[in-house]
Amino acid sequence: MDYTEKWRAERERKAFLALADGTVFHGVAFGAPKDMLGEVVFNTGMAGYQEILTDPSYAGQFVTLTAPEIGNYGVNPEDIESRGLFLSGLVIHELNEPSNYRSAMSLDAYLKQAGKPGIYGVDTRALTIHLREHGNQRAYLHVEDNDRITELPNDRMGGLEAWAVEQARNWEGLDGQDYAATVTCEEAYEFKSKDIQSIGDSPIRQFAHSPIPHVVCYDFGVKTNILRSLAKFARVTVVPAKTPAEEVFAMNPDGVFLSNGPADPAAVTYAQGNIKKILGKVPIFGICLGHQLLSIACGAKTGRLKFGHHGCNHPVKNLKTGAVEITSQNHNFAVLPDSVPDCLEVTHVNLNDGSIEGVRHKTLPAFSVQYHPESCPGPHDSEYLFEEFKKLIHLSFHP
Repeated sequence: MDYTEKWRAERERKAFLALADGTVFHGVAFGAPKDMLGEVVFNTGMAGYQEILTDPSYAGQFVTLTAPEIGNYGVNPEDIESRGLFLSGLVIHELNEPSNYRSAMSLDAYLKQAGKPGIYGVDTRALTIHLREHGNQRAYLHVEDNDRITELPNDRMGGLEAWAVEQARNWEGLDGQDYAATVTCEEAYEFKSKDIQSIGDSPIRQFAHSPIPHVVCYDFGVKTNILRSLAKFARVTVVPAKTPAEEVFAMNPDGVFLSNGPADPAAVTYAQGNIKKILGKVPIFGICLGHQLLSIACGAKTGRLKFGHHGCNHPVKNLKTGAVEITSQNHNFAVLPDSVPDCLEVTHVNLNDGSIEGVRHKTLPAFSVQYHPESCPGPHDSEYLFEEFKKLIHLSFHP
């Protein structure tokens, strides 16, 4: 049976995505036969679906991929960015069988193995336009086998789809929710990358006679390539999101990294308190959720964007150099411009909507950006930020 015939045969396993505003999108189920609740977002990246799937920042979300052909290169263990899949499900237009020599399994099999549902055959262009116009939506994804439908209250509110809409409306959503605690590691560990046999001659020489710096990374949903980027010049210890600042100080860090992560930064209150204690003691570099948490710790506030920034093609202007970076992003919340305290200066802005993309403390060694400089997936325009962090740590060695 060729793939077209397989697709037609699977039309019997119908699926739909019911939004809280009453809109319903139909398609075909794949992946795990499991209904889920979540928030629908769209990602404008043209490639890198495996890295997107394994980004913990998507916890609690249905990711809609705007690229029409998905699954072509399958899934392989080298491109996994975390220990698992934390998203609620995947929404795509066309599902393809893999035809790449690096593929270890199909996207369908990968989602089944991870226990995550997917839906294909969806008009993802129409869904994306709907989200741009009306904002991200809470949703209920129905993909379970048809014999399960008879167990649900089909007559309630006019049928199964209306019932699913009601479930979406009643879901608590992501606002005010601490999802970082659900995706973080369970205990501290030292990162060892098989791609980096040693920390490397060039970075070490730049530290002259100083010891190799030690960076402690707060895991709010960290990706593997972030750790690889840090490990190019430092020894890296990863700690759980709720690790007290006192325990971090006991590790004698030369720098602290605040990772990316999911959901609402205002709900991660324990991290804000720890960052306040660390500020001024050692250099700090934060990205994504870490950027928001650093800003809040300094006195700023955050709020929800209409449909967030998700993709690897977002233009950001560096206000110091005037250069425009094409960046990889994944966030629904942002630092509110009117709330930025005097101790912070804005360093980067988004050229699409003018939102804040970076800040730096005016007197203390701390800075952050809203995007993902590790570039996995995405362009490498922002890799220089890791070099800036290294230089900031170097200054702490030689004040």
